[in-house]
Amino acid sequence: MSSSATAVVNGGISFWFADDGLPAVREPLTGGATADVVIVGGGYTGLWTAYYLKKAAPFLRVTVLEQKFCGYGASGRNGGWLYNGIAGRDRYARLHGHEAAVRLQRAMNDTVDEVVRATEAEGIEADIHKGGVLEVARTPAQLARLKDFHAHELSYGEKDRELYSAGETAERIRVADAVGSTWTPHGARLHPVKLVKGLAAVVEALGVVIHERTPVTEIRPKHAVTPYGTVRAPYVLRCTEGFTASLKGQRRTWLPMNSSMVVTESLTDEQWASVGWDGREALGDMAHAYMYAQRTADGRIALGGRGVPYRFGSRTDNDGRTQATTVEALREILVGFFPSLAGVAVEHAWSGVLGVPRDWCATVTLDRATGLGWAGGYVGSGVATTNLAARTLRDLVQLDSGQGGRTELTDLPWVGHKVRKWEPEPFRWLGVQGMYATYRAADRRERASHAAESSKLARVADRVSGRH
Repeated sequence: MSSSATAVVNGGISFWFADDGLPAVREPLTGGATADVVIVGGGYTGLWTAYYLKKAAPFLRVTVLEQKFCGYGASGRNGGWLYNGIAGRDRYARLHGHEAAVRLQRAMNDTVDEVVRATEAEGIEADIHKGGVLEVARTPAQLARLKDFHAHELSYGEKDRELYSAGETAERIRVADAVGSTWTPHGARLHPVKLVKGLAAVVEALGVVIHERTPVTEIRPKHAVTPYGTVRAPYVLRCTEGFTASLKGQRRTWLPMNSSMVVTESLTDEQWASVGWDGREALGDMAHAYMYAQRTADGRIALGGRGVPYRFGSRTDNDGRTQATTVEALREILVGFFPSLAGVAVEHAWSGVLGVPRDWCATVTLDRATGLGWAGGYVGSGVATTNLAARTLRDLVQLDSGQGGRTELTDLPWVGHKVRKWEPEPFRWLGVQGMYATYRAADRRERASHAAESSKLARVADRVSGRH
C-alpha cells in the first residue's frame, strides 16, 4: 500500500465531514431580529448552551448565529477526545485555593458522563466509546514527567487513576519504546461531526433558531451585528473559540492556535492484532510537543499534533488544508509509535484552530452590567469543557434574569476570570513560533540523551509562554 503523501486528501475541512457528509446549510439571517438570548457561534459551546437553556426554560427565544455552518470550526475538526482535562486548573488552584480547583476537576470528571448521558437521552449516535484516556511515556524524562503528572492528578481527587509499568502498558497497547503509562476512566473517544450535527438537529427541534452563513462582525451590549441585520437580545453570548480574533475589538483576546491531524485507512484484523488497543482508549503521550490519537469506530487511527502552530496576524484557514511537511511529521509519529504500521496509508489530513488565552486558562463569564457573556479558551481540551461551560452559562443567565439562584457551577473558580490580551504583532508570532521550536528541540534532546530529567529548554519555553 502506498504511504505517499500525494494520495492524501488534504483539507476539505476534516475527515469527519468527509466520513459523515457535509450538512445541508441552513438559511442565513434576512434582516433585523430579536431574541431573549443570541448565541454567536454554532460549535459545541454554542449548541450545548442553546440546548441547556431551552431545556431549563422552554419559553426562551434562543437564536444561534454561525458564520459558515455548525461544526465548521474546532467542533468538526478535533481529535474526538471527550476527557476530563481543563486548561488552567493549576493556576486556579493558586488563585482560589486547592479545594476550589478540586471542585472544578470534579465537575470535569462528571462532565464526561453528562455528555454520554445527554447524547443517549437525545438519540445522538456519535460513536462514543468510554475507554478512558491512556497517556504513555517513551523516554526516561517522559517517564519522570508521567509519574509527576499521575501524582498531581491524584492530588486533585482522581482516586480511580492507574499507573502502569512498561509491561502493563504493552498489555493494553503496543507502543514502541513505551516505558510506562497512566490511565484515567474519565475519557471517551467520539466522532466529532456526528456529535455536532446531532446536537444541532436536537436544538432546532427544541425551537432554537439557527442561522448559518451569517458572520457576526461585532458584538456589543444587546446587539449581535451581521451584514444582513442585527439581532437584539438582553443576552449576547460569544462562543467563537479560535475564530474570536475576527470580531471587532477581539484581535488579541485569544490566539488561534493551529492543530493538525491525519487519519489512516482502515486497518486489517492482523494489523490491529499487532497494535493491541482493544480498550479503544484515547491515546496521548508525555512529549512537550505532544500527540493525541484515537481508534475510530471504523477501525482507523486518527492522530494529531502541532504543525505550523500559528499564522501571522491571528489568521485562520478556510478549508483545513495543512502543509505536506506537517502530514509527514504526523506520519512519522504514527510509525514511531507503531512500527508494524509502516506500510499503512494515510488517507486524509487537515488542520483547525483552537483558542488560547494569554494565561492558558479556560474561562466562562457573564457580565451582569452589559448582558455580554462568553466561554472558551479551551486550549484543545474543549470537547468536554464546552459542555461544562454551556451549563455554567445557562446557570449564569438564569441567575441574572431572576429565574434561578447561585449554583455549584456558578461558584467554580473559572467563572469571571480575567485574562490579559496577547502581545501585538510581530511579537505574538515570534513568541509562538519560538515556543514550539523550543519544545520540539527539548523533545529531540530528551530522546537523544536518555536523561531522566526534563530538558531545561522546555522549562524556558514554559516560562516564556505563560503556561506555568
